[in-house]
Amino acid sequence: MASKEGFLTEGQRETLKIASQNAEILSSSPKSPSALLADHHIKAPAGGGKAHTAGIAVRHVRRSHSGKYGRAKKDGAGGKGTWGKLMDTEVDSHIDRNDPNYDSGEEPYQLVGSTVTDPLDEFKKAVVSLIDEYFSNGDVDLAASDLRELGSSEYYPYFIKRLVSMAMDRHDKEKEMASVLLSALYADVISPTQIRDGFFMLLESADDLAVDILDAVDILALFLARAVVDDILPPAFLARARKALPESSKGFQVIQTAEKSYLSAPHHAELVERRWGGCTHITVEEVKKKIADLLREYVDSGETLEACRCIRELGVAFFHHEVVKKALVLAMEIPSAEPLLLKLLKEAAEEGLISSSQMVKGFSRLAEGLDDLALDIPSAKALFQSFVPKAISEGWLDASFANPAGEDGEFQVEDEKVRKYKKEAVSIIHEYFLSDDIPELIRSLEDLGAPEYNSIFLKRLITLALDRKNREKEMASVLLSALHIEIFSTEDIVNGFVMLLENAEDTTLDILDASNELALFLARAVIDDVLAPLNLDEIGSRLPPKCSGSQTVRMARTLSSARHAGERLLRCWGGGTGWAVEDAKDKITKLLEEYESGGVVSEACHCIRDLGMPFFNHEVVKKALVMAMEKKNDRLLNLLQECFGEGLITTNQMTKGFTRIKDGLDDLALDIPNAKEKFAFYVEHAQSKGWLLPSFDSSATDV
Repeated sequence: MASKEGFLTEGQRETLKIASQNAEILSSSPKSPSALLADHHIKAPAGGGKAHTAGIAVRHVRRSHSGKYGRAKKDGAGGKGTWGKLMDTEVDSHIDRNDPNYDSGEEPYQLVGSTVTDPLDEFKKAVVSLIDEYFSNGDVDLAASDLRELGSSEYYPYFIKRLVSMAMDRHDKEKEMASVLLSALYADVISPTQIRDGFFMLLESADDLAVDILDAVDILALFLARAVVDDILPPAFLARARKALPESSKGFQVIQTAEKSYLSAPHHAELVERRWGGCTHITVEEVKKKIADLLREYVDSGETLEACRCIRELGVAFFHHEVVKKALVLAMEIPSAEPLLLKLLKEAAEEGLISSSQMVKGFSRLAEGLDDLALDIPSAKALFQSFVPKAISEGWLDASFANPAGEDGEFQVEDEKVRKYKKEAVSIIHEYFLSDDIPELIRSLEDLGAPEYNSIFLKRLITLALDRKNREKEMASVLLSALHIEIFSTEDIVNGFVMLLENAEDTTLDILDASNELALFLARAVIDDVLAPLNLDEIGSRLPPKCSGSQTVRMARTLSSARHAGERLLRCWGGGTGWAVEDAKDKITKLLEEYESGGVVSEACHCIRDLGMPFFNHEVVKKALVMAMEKKNDRLLNLLQECFGEGLITTNQMTKGFTRIKDGLDDLALDIPNAKEKFAFYVEHAQSKGWLLPSFDSSATDV
């Protein structure tokens, strides 16, 4: 048997054969292959040229570093030069799907977990895509079809909430599109109950919306008013929703704003429907052409009822003053048509088609342009003088429009000096909007020499900005800050805003978003320290309690006291200089540090000029003085002297900078112990150089 000791025994061969044929059974057996093979021992021959290995074939032996005999790995698996465990099925194996003998049944089983999704979450994600697509293509029918295909009609209130909330953070175009879509979906796709539920969800989330959207209360109030005007929400909804909301909530404020600012205003339906531009997209020039055409057609036909119908179909109640003006001008150009045109205006007024305020505005606009009109129609002033008493006596022009005749018997619309000032002011403002040159504007105003009309200038400035883009609105706010520092008193500014707000209703008829924009101008004035919060109370007390102007003041008070009001209002029109006040402060600090460390005076002056914020140069003065104290480097006074000598920093700005240091001197002394002594020295130096106004009070610097 010695010759057979190096081979497997018959019993071992039989075991190996059975194991090879039943590999799958062995792999799934509760008894592992290792345990099965543990019952069988393989013996090696006793002889050979190698060391004897106690019954294990030498050629398969692997020694450990310790010098002990043992298997390559536990249960004989792995190791260099080994085959692993016999029929080892517990280790990873590679299945080649390109193998001709590949059997998909050999693939290991895997448990695949499925994510449980919330149908509401899926619906919300789907409607966001639907709404974005609608805002892109404006296809109402496609949006309605897509919403139907989504199914889940029980979630339609969430669609309303998402549609309105997404539109609130976009332009007026999208807001108008959202309102149009809601009207189209009402009843056909979304039930009245779901509309009510959706709007109530919006009211409940108004506090959250107000955190991200500056004027969320006003925008949501307008959506609410628009829904009422479009008859997709009943007016009774407002009363029921008010009872269900806490009085301190933003949702409660939304309802109040909708009722008081929009639904109770004269001609509120027309105003609300066109607040975001309406869906007609008709331009002002197109409207003017339509008005001129219908008036000429009326002169030819004489059909008053038809002319009134055409005026009504224009759908521009806020622009009816243009009908009045053009009718009066046409009456002057064609004397034979005068009785007919005056009859039309009378009929339109008696029917309520042209409101009293629009009639007065039409006469006023014509009166303002009489001088220019007289160049083409020499008798324009005399004719206008005859129109006014006739219109008043017949009751279709308010008697408050009447003005006394001048000594020459001609109709005097206003004082000649005021009229000339207004004309000059408009020219100066237009030039400023083109050049953005504040110092030049201030010089032009000083040259006019009429400080008693400062409030008129403010009114004209903001009125012109209201009808322009955000750039001009921002420029107007920036200019207001500069004027307050240089030449306007707080009283001038208060009086100017009172004049604006007294005419707020008429302004709203011409400029759809005037109420909201005026509130932003007021709130911005508070943030810019042009007005104090108490000044808003003073302005409000000088207006009738229930007028549109009073509501604008309340809105401004809310905006200026809101969370993060400063940051939001400084950016409400995008920032005319392209960056905010904090950015300006950082730039000033950097240029002063560069100059203090050895910079050139002329370069520092150039950088200050490039800031383009002359109304903010007091910050340069303040930071320069503080840095001089901290660094113990009076070289910064040389920079201030150079800026003053060049006229870069005015006496007013210099005085304001010193005043701001004086006001915070106690706090400054906590960080700079000798701050008061240093400031007293700086004040003495500034007074000797003529930097400060004589009115500057230096008593606080006495040590």
